[in-house]
Amino acid sequence: MASECEGKSSWLELVGVEGEVAAKTIKRENPSITTVDILLEGTPVTRDYIITRVRVWVDEKGIVTKVPIIG
Repeated sequence: MASECEGKSSWLELVGVEGEVAAKTIKRENPSITTVDILLEGTPVTRDYIITRVRVWVDEKGIVTKVPIIG
């Protein structure tokens, strides 16, 4: 595993987009990402940092509410 992020690491432009569309965009734009978790706002998660993971936070309608970032 790399010690630094390779490729794009955040996706400001995906706020307001459907979560599934955001996940596909993230995987397409950064092939180093192996896991994209789509999570409902408020879902408890671990605080670990994984360089190959992006969490996509969505509202009850499935719309991205926070900037997806690596971690």
